Amino acid sequence: MSLIKYNDRSLRNLTTTPAAVTGNSPGALVHIKTLTASSSATLSFVHGTDGVVLDSTYPIYQFEFINCHPSGNADYLSVNFSIDTGSNYNVAKTSTAFRAYHTEDNSAASLDYLTDYDLAQGTGKQYLTGSLGNDNDQCAVGTLNLFNPSSTTFVKHYIYRGDQSFNADGNIDFFAAGYANTTSAIDAVQFSMSSGTIDSGKIKLYGIKDA
Repeated sequence: MSLIKYNDRSLRNLTTTPAAVTGNSPGALVHIKTLTASSSATLSFVHGTDGVVLDSTYPIYQFEFINCHPSGNADYLSVNFSIDTGSNYNVAKTSTAFRAYHTEDNSAASLDYLTDYDLAQGTGKQYLTGSLGNDNDQCAVGTLNLFNPSSTTFVKHYIYRGDQSFNADGNIDFFAAGYANTTSAIDAVQFSMSSGTIDSGKIKLYGIKDA
C-alpha cells in the first residue's frame, strides 16, 4: 500500500483551521443571533430586530438547526420568507426536494424525490424535514444557506441539508433547494412546524464574510 504525501504547498493550505472559519478572513462565519425554542409556535429572524442582520453586510447567511424537537408526532419543520419585515411570510418559491431514509428495524429503505415537498410558485411553507418523531430522543439537525437576500436584482436562492429521526423510528437524510422568486429584499425568515410547536432546540444565524 502506497502513501500519498502532500508536499505541494497549495494542498497543505487546504487544511481547515480555526482562522479559516472565524475572524475577518473571507469565508469566516460571524455569529449574528441564536434563538432558543421553548414550545415556540415560530422562531423568526427579522432584520433590524434584536441585533438581527439580513442585509448586504454578508453575501450568504447560514442558519444552523440544533436538536429541533416537535411537540407533535409526524410534524414537519419548515421555513418561509418575508419582504415586509415579517408582516407577511408569503414569498413565492420554486423548489425541489428529495430524501434517503432507513428504518431502525431494517424493514424499509429508499431514495425518493418528494413531489409533496416541492413548490411551483407556492407561497406556503418550504418543508425542511420529513415526518419528525416526538419521542424524547428524536429531533432534527441541519443547515440552511440563503444567498444574497438583500439583492434587488436577482431571485434569492436557498439550499438546505439536514438529518432527522422520523416518526416511524428511523433516519432521514433530507435535501431541499429552491429560490424565492422576488427581486425585493428578503428581510425576515421564519421557522415553524407544520402543526404544533417547536418544543425545544436552537436555531443559529451566521453571516459568511466576503473577500
